[in-house]
Amino acid sequence: MRDQAIFVTGGGSGIGRAVALLAADRGARVGVLDLDAAAAEAVALTCQERGASDSVATACDVTREADLTRAFGRLADALGPPAGLFTSAGIDRGGFAHELPAELWDRILATNLSGSFFAARTALQLMLEAGTGGSIVLCSSPAAFAGFAAGAASAYTASKGGVSALVRSLAVDYARHGIRVNAVVPGPTQTPLMWANVSGAERAAVEETICAEVPLGRLADPQEPARAVIWLLSDDASYVTGSHLVCDGGVLAKASVSV
Repeated sequence: MRDQAIFVTGGGSGIGRAVALLAADRGARVGVLDLDAAAAEAVALTCQERGASDSVATACDVTREADLTRAFGRLADALGPPAGLFTSAGIDRGGFAHELPAELWDRILATNLSGSFFAARTALQLMLEAGTGGSIVLCSSPAAFAGFAAGAASAYTASKGGVSALVRSLAVDYARHGIRVNAVVPGPTQTPLMWANVSGAERAAVEETICAEVPLGRLADPQEPARAVIWLLSDDASYVTGSHLVCDGGVLAKASVSV
């Protein structure tokens, strides 16, 4: 991974930030994209301090195709074409289907699914032009495979199910070009997204409930799924494509019936 360009959307916080920093530890050239320009700049600076060959930050709204094209072009000019991409940008807003406004449905799918597609497509174009192959890792979720017990996640579930289907399609389409496409499936992780739908007063009780339901009995540190992403991006996973690397503390292995 040393001196290879690794782009990370949603790199200003959470798992995306952890992936950017781990790539920096391995001497990569790190491109950090985030809607929050200040957060992206802070992560890029930390990447340099941790040994990145180079790092560049740029503000980017993944729901806007032109914005992604501009941002990836800037990073490619500064760092070279991407050898790897991780799409971490995502949102989670709750709501039962019968109450869910169309605007919220559209926003969630635009960010999680269309944003992943636009980012992957732009990276694929750059990889194909370079002719050197590459690795793309999209961020899926256990919600792509099973309904959340708490419910009210129809839009988020649909968006992540779409991401998982997209991974399989892209993996088959681009394998002949030496481009691998996989997904990481993080379970409950200590990130801002984890608490997007939880008030501060409820957080302790909700966290206790979640930890009781996860077989490993705790939430993940962002570095744990990030290490899975780094492996998928690396040559150590050179024969892995179209796969989902589940890093969920055992959530998907557990049946819902406890007696």
